[in-house]
Amino acid sequence: MTMNTPKRYRSIATLTAVLLLAGCATNPVTGDRDFVLMSEQQELALGSQYHEQLMEQQYDAYDDPELQKYTERLGQELARESHRPDIDYTFTVVDSPQVNAFALPGGYIYMTRGIMAYFNSEAEFAGVLGHELGHVTARHSVRQQSAATASSFLGNILLATTDAGAGAGNLFQTVQLAAIRGYGREHELEADRLGAEYLARTGYDPEEMLGVVRILADQEDYERRRAGAEGREPSGYHGLFSTHPDNDARLQEVIRAANKYAADDPRPSGREAYLERIDGMTYGPSASQGAVVDGEFLHLELDAALGAPAEWTIDNQPQRLLFRAPDDVAALQVTLGKADTGTAPRRLLEQRIGDAELERGRRFDANGLAGYTGVVQARTKQGPQILRHTVVIKDGQPWFFVATSKDNAEFDRFDERFLDIAGSLDSLTDAQRKAAQPLRIKVVRADANTSYSGLARDVKGVDDAANRLRLLNGDWPDGEPGEGELVKTLVR
Repeated sequence: MTMNTPKRYRSIATLTAVLLLAGCATNPVTGDRDFVLMSEQQELALGSQYHEQLMEQQYDAYDDPELQKYTERLGQELARESHRPDIDYTFTVVDSPQVNAFALPGGYIYMTRGIMAYFNSEAEFAGVLGHELGHVTARHSVRQQSAATASSFLGNILLATTDAGAGAGNLFQTVQLAAIRGYGREHELEADRLGAEYLARTGYDPEEMLGVVRILADQEDYERRRAGAEGREPSGYHGLFSTHPDNDARLQEVIRAANKYAADDPRPSGREAYLERIDGMTYGPSASQGAVVDGEFLHLELDAALGAPAEWTIDNQPQRLLFRAPDDVAALQVTLGKADTGTAPRRLLEQRIGDAELERGRRFDANGLAGYTGVVQARTKQGPQILRHTVVIKDGQPWFFVATSKDNAEFDRFDERFLDIAGSLDSLTDAQRKAAQPLRIKVVRADANTSYSGLARDVKGVDDAANRLRLLNGDWPDGEPGEGELVKTLVR
């Protein structure tokens, strides 16, 4: 039996097919035809837009002009050897303790100071720069977003009714997700291959990248163990460097394929030059991010301290502070409101909870700071939930506390702990101010008596300091410094 397809569906199908063909572009790396939904000009324009958005809303550039110049110089040297040398690349070290590196389309590449702390040579640093360059030159973000859009029913409608660049709106979300999870095994392997090639073309031994794999795999393994013990999500570099061991056969294959580009006499790895460059770099939270020291949250710029109940953990996140009871049976979140010069605490709290009814409301004092507190009966997907809301005003800025327990029947058992945390808000003592000073990397030369346990004795307020120093120096789990070697330690 023959059935006639309605004309409107034939038209959409035909137009979709035409646009799919029109969306093909030559891959700068392979020379093959790739399906993409935007031109290179659109990619460059969006990259510039997203770069401004990222640096205004999420990150600050790390305040070290010499380190920024060094990163830019090395990045540009690699970019000149890439498959897209004509792009106007920008390389930025961002002020984040997270161990990560990522790229935006159009040539914007970012290194956190957190990941830079773990490199032990210029070649290792160049290897990760090259990996991120590979994501840009192969247009991974554009290809991934284009494939996701075209595979959906909505994507087909977009293709049939708008211009080929219409799907670009979700590109930033694609890039943000890739910065956390990566681009998938095949794209990450391709970025590894390209990074090794750019490393070799710049004169370094491409197999230096295997050293990066070992370092970051160790860091990720250690971070996973620490996060599990502390009841939080681990953080780490998204690329294959951290998720696949250095004995991964395919990874070794793609890296060693770059040997055909290697110089007969490779340039030195640049260990001492790199370590001298990061000497003095901030490690962990900066003064503007606050620090967790011995069960207290200390913030220099806000001149503020908060204490946690015994056995509770403190998770210092970019936009909030989270106090967690053992086994996550109760939690309290802290956020800051906009500075206010005269609104009463009760009014601030009422504005915060909106239409919800505040019960058991009363004035609240935290070390002489004015506040207000009360309970709200909230409805959630999990059912009714009791929330303790508190606001405390310090130096004209509201601190908002919202807390709950996993079992409403036991809310009163934790309620005093919630109020204890809010009531602990205070200015820093001289001892707390000293303890809150950011950690910095200090590079020293080891002698015959240098050991990580010995160095760790001088690292104050850091749990498991000896093993952290081993990780920083690529000697985890049981290595020791060699006599005469430069070694990274930590000081306040």
